[in-house]
Amino acid sequence: MILSGKAVCLGADIDTDLIIAGRYLRTKDRRVWAEHVFEDLDPVLAARMKGAVILAGTNFGCGSSREQAPVALEEAGVVGVIAPSFARIFFRNAINVGLPLMECADVRCSNDAPVSFSPDEGWVEADGERCAATPLSGRMLDILAHGGLVEYWRSQQ
Repeated sequence: MILSGKAVCLGADIDTDLIIAGRYLRTKDRRVWAEHVFEDLDPVLAARMKGAVILAGTNFGCGSSREQAPVALEEAGVVGVIAPSFARIFFRNAINVGLPLMECADVRCSNDAPVSFSPDEGWVEADGERCAATPLSGRMLDILAHGGLVEYWRSQQ
């Protein structure tokens, strides 16, 4: 599996409150969440999410364990998120909603540059350089291939 998109570079410690502010969680409308991703970080960043591969610093998804954060990113059209490390609950929530993630410590980032990555082979190519990344497990890849945990579970019945 090879996924591609344009780079959106973010820093370290991007918490779930920055991904989707709590004031938007009064609704269950995923489109509303998508329209407001990263609003408190940069009010125009949501418009850049369709087809984006987020390249972030360490500890992406820290903070509260709200499942709406990866759902909002997926709904906004984010292809995947690459970071040196993730908050564990965010990592599992993202896989469970079908949002690909990869841990990669050495990726270089230039905004809007093309990015490709392979969750099964374990590599990221960004800014013209390929670096090794931690491949996802077979079960995680199966969950992603089905579009998330619910669809994966249904396929097993």
